[in-house]
Amino acid sequence: MAAWADLSGGLEPVAVGLWPPGEAPPAFQYSPDNVAGADGDIDPTEITFPGCSCLTSSCTVHVCSCLRLGENYNSLCLRPTGEEEEYARPVFECNAMCRCGESCQNRVVQRGLQLRLEVFKTEKKGWGLRTLEFIAKGRFVCEYAGEVLGFNEARRRIQAQTSKDSNYIIVVREHLHNGQIMETFVDPTCIGNIGRFLNHSCEPNLFMVPVRVDSMVPKLALFAATDISAGEELSYDYSGRFHNLPITNREQKSLEEDNRLRKPCYCGSRTCSSFLPWDSSLFSAPDTCSGSSP
Repeated sequence: MAAWADLSGGLEPVAVGLWPPGEAPPAFQYSPDNVAGADGDIDPTEITFPGCSCLTSSCTVHVCSCLRLGENYNSLCLRPTGEEEEYARPVFECNAMCRCGESCQNRVVQRGLQLRLEVFKTEKKGWGLRTLEFIAKGRFVCEYAGEVLGFNEARRRIQAQTSKDSNYIIVVREHLHNGQIMETFVDPTCIGNIGRFLNHSCEPNLFMVPVRVDSMVPKLALFAATDISAGEELSYDYSGRFHNLPITNREQKSLEEDNRLRKPCYCGSRTCSSFLPWDSSLFSAPDTCSGSSP
C-alpha cells in the first residue's frame, strides 16, 4: 500500500488496511463491538454475569469460576476440541466484574483485533479480508460484530432483501444439553466491523466460536483453523458446519430444493459445493421456523 489508511477510523487496537488505494467499499458505520439492534430486543453491552474472585494476574482451572468447563486458551490460542467432542464447546472469558487483572490469559476475544489485516477488492467476490502477517493455528483473528437482533427483526430484514442485495445477517444456533436451541442473529450491514468482509469458503481457514464475556449474548469470534501465511485471504464456512457435525441427508435434500434461490460460490476449493450456504428458516412462516435446527 502506498499509504496506511485505517478503515476502522482508529476504533480498533490495530489499524485496518484498505486496498487498492483510491477505492473503498460501500459506506457503513464502523463498530468493533456488537450493538443493540433497531428492535431493541437485546442489549449486548449489558453486564449480567458475576465475576470471579481470583486475586491473581491470571486465572487457573479448578480455581476460577469462569473456567468451570476447563482451560479456554493456551498462549493466546484456543484449546483444541477433543476427539470425543462433536461440537465446538462453549467459551466463557473473564469479564468486567472479575477481580483478576487485564493480563489474565482468559481475556482474549474481548481485547479486540491484535493482527494486521487488510480489506481488499477480490476478482469475483467483491471485497474480502486478508492477513498481512503469519497467524498461528488457534489464534483469535477477529469478531463478526454488528447489530444484535431479535428473530422477528432479523426475519423482516431478510425478507426485505432483493436478489441483488448482499446478505450479511448471520444466524448462529447453539444446541444445548437439554435439547433446546439458542439463536443469535447479528447484522453488520449498516453497523459492523471487519468481520463483514469475510468471504465464504468450502475449505475455510477460520472457524467461528460463540464466546461469552459479560452476558449470554455471545461474541461471534473467528479463530485460525490452520497456520495462515501472510497475504492469504481469510474465510469461514457460512453454514457453521466446519468443526461441527456433517450435514444430514434431510438437510441435503432441503438444500438441493433451495438451489434455485441460492447464490453461486466462487471459493475455488477442491470440495466447492457450487453454491453459498442457504438458511431458509428466515423465509418461513413465524410459527414454523422459530427454534428450528440448522
